[in-house]
Amino acid sequence: MKILTAEFLRSCVTPEDFPKDRTPEVAFVGRSNVGKSSLINSLLNRKALAKVSRTPGKTRAVNFFRVTTADARLKSFYLVDLPGYGYAKASKSAIAQWGPMIERYLTARHELHALFLLLDARGTEEHDASTYGWLCDHVQRPVLVLTKTDKLSRRERDASLAAVRETFHLSASDRCVAYSSATHEGRDELWKAIRDLVNRSS
Repeated sequence: MKILTAEFLRSCVTPEDFPKDRTPEVAFVGRSNVGKSSLINSLLNRKALAKVSRTPGKTRAVNFFRVTTADARLKSFYLVDLPGYGYAKASKSAIAQWGPMIERYLTARHELHALFLLLDARGTEEHDASTYGWLCDHVQRPVLVLTKTDKLSRRERDASLAAVRETFHLSASDRCVAYSSATHEGRDELWKAIRDLVNRSS
């Protein structure tokens, strides 16, 4: 994928801050510290577009990035980075505010064309399964992306993929992308999934 521009647009702390120009949106969701920011930087081939932190819960707003590409089927879209669920080093009041805002974004945002749920390839948690079920029931069936696959051996990686397919009851046709932000493994496959989903919803 040839990326023409990739820029941070804004951080939204209320739904009223969301863009209003009807541009298609692609959202990433996952538990705290699953590697969303690193994946975004890798996917967009930028070193520090999304801020990476070792502190879980660093993303405390809905962050929008404007992306344009040379692909005629995916000229322009917003990539949306949602706050992580699960453990987050933030105040209880801040965490309480995230929930309703994220739920409103996911359930009422007509511009949301594609949804990706990021999972740590080294092991999933109860939060992951419950989030997946909720997304399937209330939003749309997300594409699963296993992050940090470079930290596993080939044998461990294959076992992780098989375990996720079984745990989340994926069919043979359901996508499950293995991704490494360090080596960029899976980048082409993820771009294909984004392009296919945005065009299917258009």
